[in-house]
This record gives sequence, structure tokens and C-alpha cells, in this order.
Amino acid sequence: MRCVIARFPFDLTKSGVLESMKGIKPEQASGESVIIGRRTYPVKQVGQVVTRQDRRDFSAGEVLRAMTLLGFTCRGLSAAAPTRVLNPVQQASAMLGAPATN
Repeated sequence: MRCVIARFPFDLTKSGVLESMKGIKPEQASGESVIIGRRTYPVKQVGQVVTRQDRRDFSAGEVLRAMTLLGFTCRGLSAAAPTRVLNPVQQASAMLGAPATN
């Protein structure tokens, strides 16, 4: 499959990506990630290995799009759970460990 990453065209295949990532130890994935084989890699690490470019030259979105089209499972940033806003009395009660009254 032909895709453009950092304004350069690449002909990527699923087997080619698997071969490129073979033997590469995954870094700690704290943001977007790609599951290749049984390992979870950060998107930027995959992009760097596959394209041989500096990580600053491409966006995570470009690599995510290419890996998704190749059939890999990709995970984006997980949305934070909405937090409940407490009024000052409820916040003080929570800090003291007492149940807040409404």
C-alpha cells in the first residue's frame, strides 16, 4: 500500500512492517500505540523504524492512518473520565472525610 508520511511516499505492506519491527524492543507507550504481533509499540517508534526518519519529521496521525489501513490494531489517546465539580462546602467535606450533603 502506498502512503505518504512526512511528504515522502512509502510502499508499506503488513508483512514488511512485521519484519521491520521484529527484534525491536517496545518503548513505554503513554499515548497512541500500535499492536504489532503481541507487542504494543508507541506510534512514533513504529514510524521511525518503518520510515527511517526522525520522529520530529512526521505526526502520529500519519502513522496511525497507515497502520490502520494495513490492518493493525491502533489505540489513540484515551479520553479522561469527566470529573465531578464540587462546590466549596462539598470539597471541604470531602477533604475532611465526611459525607457531603447536597
